[in-house]
Amino acid sequence: MILASQSPRRLELMQSMGIDPQVMPADIDEAQKVDEKPLALVKRLAQEKAIAVCYKLMEQPNFEQLNNEIVLAADTIVWTDDGQVFGKPTNAEDAKRMLTKLSGQTHHVSTGVALRRFKAFKSPSPDGAPSVVAVAFVETTDVTFFELSEDEIAAYVASGEPMDKAGAYGIQGNGRYLVQSIQGDYENVVGLPVSLLSRELVKFTGNHDYLEHALAGRKH
Repeated sequence: MILASQSPRRLELMQSMGIDPQVMPADIDEAQKVDEKPLALVKRLAQEKAIAVCYKLMEQPNFEQLNNEIVLAADTIVWTDDGQVFGKPTNAEDAKRMLTKLSGQTHHVSTGVALRRFKAFKSPSPDGAPSVVAVAFVETTDVTFFELSEDEIAAYVASGEPMDKAGAYGIQGNGRYLVQSIQGDYENVVGLPVSLLSRELVKFTGNHDYLEHALAGRKH
């Protein structure tokens, strides 16, 4: 399996499922389109990442040996009911702005996941990528923050943890102290909804080992 992400958190989550994928990050334009809704955005970005990596596979010297490899791509966004999307902060002030906006409020964390099977010997799929069109889905978790003081926000931003994370916090790190409650899949907030993903992999491949090995703690 190919993981189209450079996120160490996603790699760790996949390894927790018993899968040790090859990492091949995708390089795409992640800008939101005009009037694009958050759920449509995160699903599109996951699909575009998977497509980009399928093209990368065609450039590999051993691309024929990669035939039938599964490409898994994901993208996570934080967003609020007014449709505002919070990506990774550009600097410390941007991180403070995001955390101030999220303070005392409930927001949504959505992860889009795309699965594609690489086909080295077939014509491109309808979207032009050298793979068969597969599946894409979105999982959403609701997270509520405590009311945060300016000093609390400043202390967290000073730790440096928010800077590479959507919404300027990491729930698996010190960002957990910002969270009052969570409704939904915790690991989805970390970056990959492994419970739903394991079931989607079973449907996609017809191989129940993806779920059974995860439940048993065995490598796939």
